Amino acid sequence: QVQLVESGGRLVQAGGSLRLSCAASGRADNIHTTAWFRQAPGKEREFVAAIRWNSGTTYYTDSVKGRFTISRDNAKNTVYLQMNSLQPVDTAVYYCAATKAWAVPSSSVAYDYWGQGTQVTVSS
Repeated sequence: QVQLVESGGRLVQAGGSLRLSCAASGRADNIHTTAWFRQAPGKEREFVAAIRWNSGTTYYTDSVKGRFTISRDNAKNTVYLQMNSLQPVDTAVYYCAATKAWAVPSSSVAYDYWGQGTQVTVSS
């Protein structure tokens, strides 16, 4: 089993920045891909970004390209999401997800492990 714990969410003003962290523990040594998804009130959960652990290849949804950066620290089993130029539309609960198998990065059903989420609120 893999446990994922997110942190870093809080209230921030529009134009501000946040860095979210996702720490993996348990049997986390062979994670293949880790992703961030988000879910705003009344909306479906949506893909934000993903990273392949071995190659470092990254993927982003169009709305965050150029503003968000996903990265990982293999030694710490931690994935980060640096979010800049935040806007009210970025307000959501952000979830970390991981899979040990190759997966389409943006497909939520491909991920076996999920964190509890961290709230990001961007005020205008």
